[in-house]
Amino acid sequence: MAEVVGIRFKEVGKVYFFSPGAAKLEKGVRVIVETSRGLECGEVVLENHEVTEEEIVQPLKEIVRLATPDDIRRCEANRAKERDAFSICEKKIEAHKLDMKLVDVEYTFDSSKILFYFTADGRVDFRELVKDLAGVFHTRIELRQIGVRDESKMIGGLGMCGRPFCCSTFLRDFHPVSIKMAKEQGLSLNPVKISGTCGRLMCCLKYEQSAYEHLLRITPKPGAVVDTAEGRGTVVENSLLTGRLKVRLDRYQDAAPRIFNREDVKIVRDAKIAVQPEEIEAFKSLE
Repeated sequence: MAEVVGIRFKEVGKVYFFSPGAAKLEKGVRVIVETSRGLECGEVVLENHEVTEEEIVQPLKEIVRLATPDDIRRCEANRAKERDAFSICEKKIEAHKLDMKLVDVEYTFDSSKILFYFTADGRVDFRELVKDLAGVFHTRIELRQIGVRDESKMIGGLGMCGRPFCCSTFLRDFHPVSIKMAKEQGLSLNPVKISGTCGRLMCCLKYEQSAYEHLLRITPKPGAVVDTAEGRGTVVENSLLTGRLKVRLDRYQDAAPRIFNREDVKIVRDAKIAVQPEEIEAFKSLE
């Protein structure tokens, strides 16, 4: 076991472990740490605690020092310079007639490097742009192409639910989302209804999937044969969240389906939720 603190460099960024040394750090404290990019100013989001060696990316680096008022002022000054750099870079992209969209600009703590994040449909030859930017800022320039999900995380916005994007508020990392998840959760396979603003399948399909998997284990699926208090029948519709089932009874085939709770029926033969190859192909671009 090793004692660590969790440091985050962006508001909803990934949490990295560092050794606190002999210090006891509280949540919200700003610190200076050594990273692969050089010195960076981060915020403590996880106080001193122990983790297993397997959870640590070696080598585990120690915190350099607590951030001073001067360090915090430098961070604020960098944020102001990032806004200016964004405007300049956009004009340079237009001048070079490059098919790319600038998303964000980030200065390192010591201003030794500027990172420009952009999206593009394919590969972009930005070598001349880098030279041009280096001549303006007189420091190291790095351009990074990112995906549409990363763009949404950086920019933020409101989802179809009316709430801020999950990726820009609390999701630290992106995980694969599949069309199978949408089907198992009983959603209409309509691209407008199951994709986020980024144009990919909604992230909530992934982090809600474990709850739906549990409900699928205890709820008869459409097509399942069940025994009820009124006789045997076939499930024609279910609601995973409420547990209510519409069952067409064998002895009343021409009547409307009866409604039962899942606790009140016994599964004789369950059904399966299958995703057809043509469905996978049709929604492949959303995954």
